[in-house]
Amino acid sequence: MHPLGDTDPKQFIADFFTSFTEELLESDEDPALIVDRYHTPDVVQIADGHRMDRDKLVAHTRPVRKNRPSSRMEVHEAIVDGDRIAARYTMHVRQRSKDLAIEVCFFGRFAPDGRMRRAHMLTRTVPAHGGNAGPRQPGPGSPDGNEGAA
Repeated sequence: MHPLGDTDPKQFIADFFTSFTEELLESDEDPALIVDRYHTPDVVQIADGHRMDRDKLVAHTRPVRKNRPSSRMEVHEAIVDGDRIAARYTMHVRQRSKDLAIEVCFFGRFAPDGRMRRAHMLTRTVPAHGGNAGPRQPGPGSPDGNEGAA
């Protein structure tokens, strides 16, 4: 992981979720070890009011690995203030021959080493344009791993 202050915020958030997801999908390594590389032990993510701590995040990786959706992340804007980042992005997801587009408003805090400490996400599904998911990059950091979203 790269520290938050070392890169463009749009690139940082895209790289964070893309790398995390790629490691989950391309490795047989214990998902808990991968989660721990990208998240602090006290991580809390709240997506649309649903709270996930570390244990729930690890459990959330199982359907992502099973479903193996493909996706691409389009970051529209992102700003950084110290250890905090706010971003607006769209996840374009393809799973089981179904295309989804999920707009996300993300507010997060990161540790000095680049691991996620806290995240609040508000999401909404918007019309998807067929076949645009691109290379496999879904993730549990996206809104809903069961629908291909990490």
